[in-house]
Amino acid sequence: MRRPEVWLRGPVEGYEPLLMPVVHALMQVREDVDRLVQSVPPGDVWARPGGAASIGFHVRHLGGALDRLLTYARGEALSEAEIARARSEAEPGDPVPGLREVALATYGSIDRALGQLRDTSADELLHSRRVGRVGLPSTTLGLLFHAAEHSTRHAGQAISTAKILAGGPDA
Repeated sequence: MRRPEVWLRGPVEGYEPLLMPVVHALMQVREDVDRLVQSVPPGDVWARPGGAASIGFHVRHLGGALDRLLTYARGEALSEAEIARARSEAEPGDPVPGLREVALATYGSIDRALGQLRDTSADELLHSRRVGRVGLPSTTLGLLFHAAEHSTRHAGQAISTAKILAGGPDA
């Protein structure tokens, strides 16, 4: 029998209770990506059914965007490396990585995010933050919530793409 989703397993020790939904979401994403790594055939990783984004893209972008959103949540601007990474996420690269390799980088992003969340106090949550080159307004909490929501969205899209590819042309 499969374990309940992470949010139904109770609080995770060491985190601000107000951030528990973010912690739970990121832990669930990690489990969802891990299940994909174990089930997606190598030929499906970079396939784009109907022109949709590939599983590889969704998993790679999930980690890259998470890193970028957490940079903003710290009140920092993106580095040139983060900007370059964002521009290259859709392309598999050469040599073409497998899903395990892409997932390992994403697991690192999730681990860094969980570390940052562990160090985030309730007092910081409403601090003003600026996003992007034009400095759109947000807060630490807004960025952390969006990081969780965005991560779950891309994990779900990767799962859906995997199901479509597994089901064949009529799925």
